Amino acid sequence: MSSVADLQIENDRTRVTRYRLPPGGSTGPHRHEHDYVIVPVVSGRLRVVGADGREVLAELEAGVSYFRRAGVEHNVFNGGEREIAFVEVEMLP
Repeated sequence: MSSVADLQIENDRTRVTRYRLPPGGSTGPHRHEHDYVIVPVVSGRLRVVGADGREVLAELEAGVSYFRRAGVEHNVFNGGEREIAFVEVEMLP
């Protein structure tokens, strides 16, 4: 299973993408070229796997923003039993 990613807004300052991950779904391997913020719409448990194979578990709470730095390749998996939704706001140069 994969994710559903919907580009919401893109202008010269930001790119906003909404993801919906079904149970077992993933974003697929990707890298952000710019710093970004994750804002969960639906809380849940994510498993983040880096390009080096290291795994990190993350509990995301709806409405709380999580800042992330650019340049790290990763794949995000839904580790729970229900759909998770979050928005990524990438700050463009």
